[in-house]
Amino acid sequence: LTRSERKAYFDAAPTFKQSYAPQSGEIFGILRQMKETFESNLSASQKEEMANEKAYEDLKAAKEDEIAAGQAQIEAKTSELADTDEKNAQSKVDVEDTKASLSADEQFLMMLKE
Repeated sequence: LTRSERKAYFDAAPTFKQSYAPQSGEIFGILRQMKETFESNLSASQKEEMANEKAYEDLKAAKEDEIAAGQAQIEAKTSELADTDEKNAQSKVDVEDTKASLSADEQFLMMLKE
């Protein structure tokens, strides 16, 4: 083939006509629908996350209040135990003093009887 024949061959109109119907409209429709679905799912997930975060904060505050109340109760019971131990020790001393006094009184009574 000569150069002019090649040029004529490539410049010539095609002998067949292919009909092409683009499918991009349908694809874009599917993509838009997917985007809307994703956006609605994202919105629902964000709302759920915010609700869960609030519930967590409320629970955390309640538990911190319980811990503070427990600490106060521990301190009160510890103070009460210290007071009780001190009263118990004083009572033991009083018992010893009373026994000694009773023994002295009994000896004095015996001396009086003799």
